[in-house]
Amino acid sequence: MPRRLLGVLATCVLATTAAPAVAAPAETLREVMFVGNNWDGTADVIASSGDFAKIGRVNIIPDRQERLWEIYLNPIKLAFFLGIRSGPGEGHDQFVDDMYTTPDGRAVVASRPSFADVVSLDLATGRVNWRFPVSGFRSDHMAVSPDGRRVAVSASTSNTVHVLDIQTGREVGSFRTGDKPHENVFTDGGRYLWNMSIGEVNTALDDPALDFTKGDRRVTVVDTATFQQVKVIDMRQRLDAFSRADLSDSVRPVAFTPDESKLYFQVSFFHGFLEYDVATDRITRLKELPKNPGTSEDRTTWVNDSRHHGMSMSPAGDKLCVAGTMDDYAVIVDRATLREGALVPAAKPYWATVSGDGRSCVISESGSDQVTAIDFATGRKVVSVPVGDHPQRVRVGHVPAGWTGPSTG
Repeated sequence: MPRRLLGVLATCVLATTAAPAVAAPAETLREVMFVGNNWDGTADVIASSGDFAKIGRVNIIPDRQERLWEIYLNPIKLAFFLGIRSGPGEGHDQFVDDMYTTPDGRAVVASRPSFADVVSLDLATGRVNWRFPVSGFRSDHMAVSPDGRRVAVSASTSNTVHVLDIQTGREVGSFRTGDKPHENVFTDGGRYLWNMSIGEVNTALDDPALDFTKGDRRVTVVDTATFQQVKVIDMRQRLDAFSRADLSDSVRPVAFTPDESKLYFQVSFFHGFLEYDVATDRITRLKELPKNPGTSEDRTTWVNDSRHHGMSMSPAGDKLCVAGTMDDYAVIVDRATLREGALVPAAKPYWATVSGDGRSCVISESGSDQVTAIDFATGRKVVSVPVGDHPQRVRVGHVPAGWTGPSTG
């Protein structure tokens, strides 16, 4: 072989073996909060702390016409679609319930109740990356695993929770629940997944004597490696043992202590919350919060059987934030004493979460189309920020630094 050709080959070998490829730097991300505007079908993106200023907006239903055609051509799907509008939607379609961003901040994954699905949307373009139709006819609350790789979604009409790969939308597992699965929470570093089923909340059979019509309500705990049940908690038995047989056993929003030893939960029709000790498997305390004298005592007028709906806990675990939905206020409660602070007026607050810096509770005011931050330390309102029509779920997420919204969509 000529020496010149040998030299060329040697140069090529050195170029491919002696100089390892340099990995591209990871994209810088900004922490934000996503606010799901349920009736709009949009999500407002705001700063996660400080002034909570608006950054951008995402259209969660860019494929709206395609989905509507599918529904209109299927009588059964249309019946459920209209049922959602007249029932939980209070006369409106429910286009966005819950949402989480992917770990790389490139997409937001959202559940869309009226479309009975979960979608991933590209945050650069606004286009759909993938779509997962849930079993049955309505999707609901979600939860993301601590490592950000999996998202769980309640399929409320099929009594099923689907667990999906957040990047691909592929189902990695599922499990059965009680009637109308609702809230989902990962615990023990993602080893377990808790689901709370709320039963039938869309009928007018709200008299306590008709509680049996509400269905099978229970807490289902599964192992996330096998999706097999490890525990089923019937709060009816625990409430009876606590001498509160008068309370509903429909577990609504919940909050765990940082060490996950105690669970605080709201139930249908009740203006307060309860404390459950995980190790001893019993209810240990109850907190009754003030009633708004202007709130009707006709339980059929309360939205989806909620009196209070939404709670979160400070990162230190010393304060609870409670959304008094039908009583039009939010309040900070000291966890040790269960003493509440001053009531913060709010228009039908529907959710409560923790700000990115952990200093504030952020509530969605679905009655006034804004989110409001309340200081955990003082219990006072910090700021309110206008958002879209009927905000509900609020979640901390990430977007690329400098992002102000999709380029299209």
